[in-house]
Amino acid sequence: MFWTRLASGIVLLAVAIGTMSLGGIPLAAILCGISLVAFRELTKALGISGEGTVRMPNALEWVGFAGIICYYLLLYFSGEHTLLLMCIVGAFLAAMFVYVFAFPKFRAEQVMAAVFSFFYGPVLLSFIYQTRMAPQGIYTVWMILISSWGCDTCAYAVGKLIGRKKIFPVLSPKKSLEGCIGGVAGAALIGWLYGLWFVEEAFPDRSIAWVTAVICGVGAVMSMVGDLAASAIKRNRDIKDYGKLIPGHGGIMDRFDSTIVTAPIIYFLMILMLL
Repeated sequence: MFWTRLASGIVLLAVAIGTMSLGGIPLAAILCGISLVAFRELTKALGISGEGTVRMPNALEWVGFAGIICYYLLLYFSGEHTLLLMCIVGAFLAAMFVYVFAFPKFRAEQVMAAVFSFFYGPVLLSFIYQTRMAPQGIYTVWMILISSWGCDTCAYAVGKLIGRKKIFPVLSPKKSLEGCIGGVAGAALIGWLYGLWFVEEAFPDRSIAWVTAVICGVGAVMSMVGDLAASAIKRNRDIKDYGKLIPGHGGIMDRFDSTIVTAPIIYFLMILMLL
């Protein structure tokens, strides 16, 4: 299991580095694909797909798939926030349309879960692309990985070494207070070093290292919230993993749970503090 997980992690990291470096079509396309899978995993976990071993997409899910594709097409070809907001509202209205005209096939909580699934995975993941394509995005986009995967690695290491006090004994018994502090501190330190060695090249007239440290530290806090929120859904629904797409990791939502929440935070902090 360890070597399978390690190999999958290396492949994921290589894909992330490659697509985030290139930006443009490769990044938009891979994020669109990931979003479609994440949406499907969430709808299954939340009971929108119905019962049975083979769960074919229903009308609510087809609306979500169409909305995701439209959203990423608009994101790539326009990027205008008004159009993206229109797409989000349009997906919501389309779900309401299905709810009304298919009544009583779907319950109200299924419709709400479908809208939640559309926003949670696909829309929040799109901020990776928006961060990368912003001015100086080739430098700032890596703070998303530092805040999520960097925090996760540091938290695991510190928790293994000195973790004693359990902070979420019911939700996540393995997480310790020491590990959480170590994860945030580690991400902030990596962010500081990254800002000092790389980001200051893009902002030669400003002291950037402390800014990137703050951004990565805040992002790390939110990455843990994202990880725990995804775990809470699994516990509520009594499932172990969201899927089996990534060997050793589970599904897209299992691997990208922290990144999904971190991406918009990094984007907004970048706008507020750097640009």
